[in-house]
Amino acid sequence: MEDSKDLMAAARAATGLHDFGEDGFRDGLERLVPSLNTEARLNATGEYALRDRILLHLRQRLMIEDWYRRHPEIEDEQIEAPLFGVSLPRTGSSALSFLLASDPAVRYLRVWESSQPCPPPATVEGPDPRRGVSASATDAKLQGGNRTPTGIDGAMECQDLMALDFKSQIFQAFAQVPSYSEWLLEADMNSTYRYHRRTLKLLQWGEPARPWRLKAPTHMLYLDALDAVYPDARFVMTHRDPTDVMLSVATVYSDIIGKFSDAVDDAYIGDLNVRCWSEAMNRAIAFRDAGRDDRFFDIHFRAMHEDPIGEVRALYAWLGEAVSPAFAQAMADWWASNSDAERMVKPDPAQFGLQPDAVRAHFADYLRHMDRWALRAAAA
Repeated sequence: MEDSKDLMAAARAATGLHDFGEDGFRDGLERLVPSLNTEARLNATGEYALRDRILLHLRQRLMIEDWYRRHPEIEDEQIEAPLFGVSLPRTGSSALSFLLASDPAVRYLRVWESSQPCPPPATVEGPDPRRGVSASATDAKLQGGNRTPTGIDGAMECQDLMALDFKSQIFQAFAQVPSYSEWLLEADMNSTYRYHRRTLKLLQWGEPARPWRLKAPTHMLYLDALDAVYPDARFVMTHRDPTDVMLSVATVYSDIIGKFSDAVDDAYIGDLNVRCWSEAMNRAIAFRDAGRDDRFFDIHFRAMHEDPIGEVRALYAWLGEAVSPAFAQAMADWWASNSDAERMVKPDPAQFGLQPDAVRAHFADYLRHMDRWALRAAAA
């Protein structure tokens, strides 16, 4: 794969545009590309797909800046009181995000616009050509995989928006990039969330203002930076035994990386996820304990499965919003169609070097807090 400067030149040549906006994205790009070239052990498919993905984000960034140049009034858009799902992965948070996206009164990040925010959806006449079409070779390769169903207009995580600044865990889910992952854990994310907001403004421009429902487990690592950009944000957190979570997410990582490399290191994947997500939870606990606990609503994994619509009603009551009949029916329809979706077969935890007692030790503080948070949620 070419170096970062050549990739940027290729994106400029493909679009005829030149302005990438603020330079903060270069740091992540300049760390990601060497890590892919020297550490990821990509196969031919991976080389093509990851290069294609990087070029996609670079082209979209050029287009975003061009839309702002031609329509500076986009900057006047307001993103008010967004609700962020911030939980460990594989805790029922995706199902919750799909249920929340059933509300016709809200705005959420649709799967087809997450990696291709340009052109702004409000400017497209007729059926949007992005709907149902793979945005890049990585998406095409992953179609049909064993992942939670989204549907053609399903809700998507914020990972692609963060990738516009090249500080996103989407890259470590695609490839083994240890030096990039270590850097990402401590990276300054202020520019990332500023660009996240810049992209949301573009997406809602020309549409009636509606409250945003957003989600990504990664946000737990960077709540201070997110809060600096979205000081009125509120949060919903789903909870599950971390031993189940780590095995599940490691299995997903291994499955995805295995499509782009013939040398998957499952022990590395297990260790990466334990270290990453235990640190994320420690930071989330510190954020909540610093006087922000009242901005969080908690839902346990079991409660989501037992009464998903009841949990959403309780969340909406906490938000001070009503669940309309149309919303309730849409949730019921989605749950009826997806609650029996095929579940992944879990491998032996030893495949990833995961020992349940050791995992629980990493998450000991979270387990204590989870008991309190879950009890409070049950009593609410």
